[in-house]
Amino acid sequence: MKTTEWKKSLEEISKIVDKTSPLYAYITSNQLSGFEEYHFKEAVSRASTFYNAHGYPNAEVFREALDSRELYSAELENLLIENGYQDSIEAYLKILGQVSAIKEQPDNLKLNRLMLKWLSIFMDEGVAEWPMPNREKGFYKAWLGLAKYDKDYQIYKDTPQTATAALDQLFQNFSKEEVQNSIEFHLTSLPGWVGYIKQRQTSDSGWRKKAPITILEYLAVRLTIAEKLNLLIDVAPAFETANEQQELSYLFLKAWEISWQKELTEKYIHNRVPETNNNIPDAQMVFCIDTRSELIRRKIEETDNYETFGYAGFFGIAMDYKSTEDGLTRKSCPPILNSAYKVSYDVKPGKETQAKAYKKQLKKIKFKNYFFKRLKNMLPSAFGYVEGTGILYGLSLLGRTLLPAKYHKLMNGDKIASEKSYEPKLAKKEHKHDISLEEKVSLVKATFDLTGWKIFAPVIIFTGHGSHTSNNPFASSLDCGACAGNPGRHNARTLASIANEKEVRLALKNNFGIDIPENTIFLGAEHNTVTDEIEIFDTEFAPNHKEALLKITENLKQAQLEASRERLGSEKESLKLAHKKSHNWSETRPEWGLAKNASFIIGPRGLTKGLNLNGRCFLQSYDWKTDKDGTALSAIMQGPMVVTQWINNHYYFSTVDNEKFGAGSKITHNITGKFGVMQGNGSDLTKGLPLQSLKRSDSEMYHQPLRLSVVIETPTNRVEKILEEQPHLKNLLDNEWIYLLVINPEENREIKRYAPGLNWENLDNNSTTDDVKLAV
Repeated sequence: MKTTEWKKSLEEISKIVDKTSPLYAYITSNQLSGFEEYHFKEAVSRASTFYNAHGYPNAEVFREALDSRELYSAELENLLIENGYQDSIEAYLKILGQVSAIKEQPDNLKLNRLMLKWLSIFMDEGVAEWPMPNREKGFYKAWLGLAKYDKDYQIYKDTPQTATAALDQLFQNFSKEEVQNSIEFHLTSLPGWVGYIKQRQTSDSGWRKKAPITILEYLAVRLTIAEKLNLLIDVAPAFETANEQQELSYLFLKAWEISWQKELTEKYIHNRVPETNNNIPDAQMVFCIDTRSELIRRKIEETDNYETFGYAGFFGIAMDYKSTEDGLTRKSCPPILNSAYKVSYDVKPGKETQAKAYKKQLKKIKFKNYFFKRLKNMLPSAFGYVEGTGILYGLSLLGRTLLPAKYHKLMNGDKIASEKSYEPKLAKKEHKHDISLEEKVSLVKATFDLTGWKIFAPVIIFTGHGSHTSNNPFASSLDCGACAGNPGRHNARTLASIANEKEVRLALKNNFGIDIPENTIFLGAEHNTVTDEIEIFDTEFAPNHKEALLKITENLKQAQLEASRERLGSEKESLKLAHKKSHNWSETRPEWGLAKNASFIIGPRGLTKGLNLNGRCFLQSYDWKTDKDGTALSAIMQGPMVVTQWINNHYYFSTVDNEKFGAGSKITHNITGKFGVMQGNGSDLTKGLPLQSLKRSDSEMYHQPLRLSVVIETPTNRVEKILEEQPHLKNLLDNEWIYLLVINPEENREIKRYAPGLNWENLDNNSTTDDVKLAV
């Protein structure tokens, strides 16, 4: 087979493997994104073959959903009958319970183990004291230089000197079909590692240059080892679920999803809050659309005359920020966007002393961490270090266990409080100069356009979010996904700073008729999703709002208390318990993250205000009446809607097969190279979420694996126009990766569900009485 032919096959086949995020910038994504061109059923079937994995919830999960009446039995029976299944639900549950996977072939397991050894030492990002030599030359050449010393593989003199030549030699006597089967098999044998190779190839981190690696090089090393060790592997599909089992699983899942849609729309019909009047609220707060915002928004609105909005947590600023903590620059916008801006921090006037003390403290912490790491890892000092510091480690364990909050503050300082000594400065990323007035105005205006903003309160707070946890490799997965797995306070503070500029406000008024009152102040804040505490920044710039801010602060504390009580199910000492979860080094479930997510709701706050949605919905503020041409809705559907689909599918597949698509149990996690997690002493690099982030126990469900149901309040013809203009969105709907329900305000608020081919069907809400389960 010619070089150009197999390279083209490799390029196409490699698309089926999704990127693997590093732990320090963990991004949720659809692990089957490479199959999105297929219908969901077909994609699951293909993934089952490629990954030897399950793509649907198992029989026990469906049974639990039926027992809890989350899955309406009447819906399931109707759907089964419509598709020609006349037997009982119980009979079909027994058929689903018979699904099992074939064990992996021993030769492939051996080959995987050999590849893990080479990948882990080559891709290491700073753990190893003695890094693999010649990494800058690339994976294939670095491996070639050491392979002759490996007891598992004695290199031959005729081994080609380049990866391309090696694959040319290996593929020369094979047919196109055999080559394609081989590439598919070997790329999907370790999809986690292959996914991280893809991530490394496109990342802008320094490791892309320090240790470059390509999928072509990976395949060349793997197949060369396989040939030399005579590991002949059958590349025929190793796993295939029977058609009836696949079809039944699909119908059970769909019935469950329809049940959820009916429960959700019943809430709208019976609990719709009338449009609010034009009275000016005492304060307005903008939160990320993240499902964890739903609870705190509800509690804040209950405390006083406050209005809240939902907006993607990067607040429309595609930026990087330079950390005051370590000086590193990090991405703080969705991965699909290129950062146009960069934020750095300047010391605030009058805060020089505090900033100096903060830097001094950081230097001490950095030196301490470096010193102890060297002692532990260097061969001459490792054994003496263990023997000599036993007492200190004992005291450290006691402190972390008995007084976790105080110990954490002692060892790490109060970074959020210290950061208040600095103020953000926004500049163009490439040219490093201040951005134009026109660009600033555009950033602020977009916030008002996309959220349907009408009036302005005296205090407006943009609230990013972050998750403060200890000893948690997956910590960044709990931060803001819209900020590339980083906290959103940097974007929130930056947008607030821009919105306070007089020139920006004047341009908004003169050019667009957006008249922001002179007494309105914008502030940035951060919502800690573990404790529900909200920290407001830069209040010293609002001397005329001291009294209002004192009242807001007190009300936020009350909202925090009520939110923690509801979330933790504890009336007494809920805040103490929340802080313990945040700082406890042995806590496996500091918070649930976005577990239970099932819907994305695009509409005015009146659509959901006062409803307890149990943290199951992403909430995007939007008013169809202010969006005359549908531009704002199009931006929401192309951006946040697609991202929430990634999140939803990430949780879905991590739940239905945690071994293949998730991360297994935290108990046996082994961090490798600072960037990933393996199970035990060697496995594929985990791609998804750990078991403890998805289930109450090994056997009890917490996250309900349902595909995303999007609900939009808008005229139906607007949605049709957008779908005609954006075929990739239509593809997601036609292939049932997501559902779409539209509440049409021009047709008596009738709810219709999208059907493939730009069709619409009525959503029957006449559920049987015993099935309807409202949570108000």
